[in-house]
Amino acid sequence: MKKILTTGTLIISLVLLFTQNSKAQYVINEADEQYYLFNYTKAIDLYSQAYKKRPTLRAAQQLASCYRLTHDYKNAESWYAIVVAMPESQPENILKYAEALQNNSKYSEAKEQYVKYLSLNLEQNTDKVKKLVMSCDSAIKWMKNPVWVNIVNEKALNTAQSDWGSVKYGNSIVFSSDRTNTSKEAGGEKKKPFLKFDGGDISPSTKVYGWTGNDYLRLYQFDGNAAKLFPINTGTEYHIGAATFTADGNEMYFTLTRIHSKAKEDKKGTKTINIEIYSSVKEKGSDTWSKPVAFAYNNSELWSAGDPFITPDGKKLYFVSDMEGGKGGTDIYYCNRNTAGGWDLPVNITSINTEGNERTPYVGPGNDFYFASDGGIGMGGLDIFKATYSGNIYSDVQNLGYPVNSPQDDFAYSLTAPKTGYLSSERIGGAGSDDIYSFSEKIKPVYALRLEGTALDKTNQTALANTIVTFGKTNGATPLKVQTDETGKYKFDLESGNIYQLTGEKTGYRGDFEEVTTEGLTASTVIRKDLFLNPIVLNKEIKLENIYYDLNKSDIRPDAAVELNKLIKILKDNPTIWIELGSHTDSRASDAYNMALSQRRADAAVKYIVTVGGIDRNRITAKGYGETRLVNGCSNGVSCTIQQHQQNRRTEFKIVKQ
Repeated sequence: MKKILTTGTLIISLVLLFTQNSKAQYVINEADEQYYLFNYTKAIDLYSQAYKKRPTLRAAQQLASCYRLTHDYKNAESWYAIVVAMPESQPENILKYAEALQNNSKYSEAKEQYVKYLSLNLEQNTDKVKKLVMSCDSAIKWMKNPVWVNIVNEKALNTAQSDWGSVKYGNSIVFSSDRTNTSKEAGGEKKKPFLKFDGGDISPSTKVYGWTGNDYLRLYQFDGNAAKLFPINTGTEYHIGAATFTADGNEMYFTLTRIHSKAKEDKKGTKTINIEIYSSVKEKGSDTWSKPVAFAYNNSELWSAGDPFITPDGKKLYFVSDMEGGKGGTDIYYCNRNTAGGWDLPVNITSINTEGNERTPYVGPGNDFYFASDGGIGMGGLDIFKATYSGNIYSDVQNLGYPVNSPQDDFAYSLTAPKTGYLSSERIGGAGSDDIYSFSEKIKPVYALRLEGTALDKTNQTALANTIVTFGKTNGATPLKVQTDETGKYKFDLESGNIYQLTGEKTGYRGDFEEVTTEGLTASTVIRKDLFLNPIVLNKEIKLENIYYDLNKSDIRPDAAVELNKLIKILKDNPTIWIELGSHTDSRASDAYNMALSQRRADAAVKYIVTVGGIDRNRITAKGYGETRLVNGCSNGVSCTIQQHQQNRRTEFKIVKQ
């Protein structure tokens, strides 16, 4: 009989496991469909559900990829950490994990992963990875010695969408943005991304760019009050890139995309559309722009041409292209204007181009030439560089350092005065996607204000090396970061009259948050502020104090809401962690009743966290334990005091994913 029961139990267990795995696979299939349609947010929700049902490499890897593609670098790092620790994970995941760490300014940890990849002695990417190792070393040095410059997000120009490429035009600013265009009818189905779309006679939607779900890029003009569409008829319903103007404002160049029938199809039947450069001139005696004219060296069937910059005198045009004969990716070229008014053959600036991508050329005053590149030693993504030029010789290429550059893309540098201007950046903390920032050189005060401290493990007071310490001013300037040394120490130079928000972050720890003020300080001062980080221990119960329920009820009382709000803050401050929230009862009432009651209470607590705190439901699991995990001997039939029973009526949470 015992053997029969055991066999029956095994069969039931196998059936349950099969059912669970089948549900997980069904959800994976749904997630894959959304993923290949570039609907990454929906795919994240579905892959998360699948991972909770069955934690497979496939689900974890796709979650990491979705977060990487949506530029949620903290969650990308968290999931790639899980992926690289799983059996059968491929070496390229180590590179992606390192990239995610680098995007989060964790350069020492990123370097470890790059070195780990190199130790595998693979032939692929070796030179590139060696350069990334050197970039990590350089970034750490730059962060310790930041350039004395203010970087400020221009909130009046930016939206949750992509805003970039700002240039002065008269008394206004012209830039490119894919914000919602209220002058057009919104809507339309999402398709595959614009640059790759279904072949045949099917064109991409003219209303929605499938990759982002936003409108297409358009030129906007900001006059100090509001941003309006720039008054030019380009003849395309698709992307219009950033513009450049001659000094007199009468001639402009810009990029656009147009659909034509000769685009080549790949094996999957998708077409690739390359961008092109167009120009327009103001009609005499009016503010009307002429019909755009194609640049002589466009060839959208074979290559892209974009990021134009016309010199103020209109005699030289710089642009980028991936045309044949370049050094790799997109290279910077220039054309000289000839006596007939046309453009001479393009010249590749070989001394500054790399095997990576060069972007957004800009000529400053004097002999300064600025551009963006992801092929040099940098912070990560595109970095802004400066070179000097004399005639047609470009030399002395230098990275502009930190905080002009960040771990994300930084590009489209332009000056409005010798020490002020604009740049575009995808750095963390902006309004969303690419943002426009202003920069201005700061003057060092005559007296020194310094912040010094140590990052420590809160449980044992040991120093934490390679902790990322961030301090941001409440006046809106972009926060700065530094990495603690091998003894856990850090230091910052501060400015007077400011309040700073201080944050410490390290892999495997919950962050610490402090406030520092320099208001009223008028003499050289050293401010001391240590940071204490809580280590994350997976599956360890953490009791939530003062979570009480009325007898036999599961409603969230006001006093319980106060404590749940603290948990909401933990989840918001640590956006990668997943938790299980468990509710426990004492032994009074039947076992079955207590189990059901505790589950209702756990469900109510989770519902509160999700609805009030706005926390993703996939990050929390509600679990009722009834009286199965008593903390004392007050089990059925044992006489105990009210206080002893209260010890068992508790709500706890444990971190199940960091």
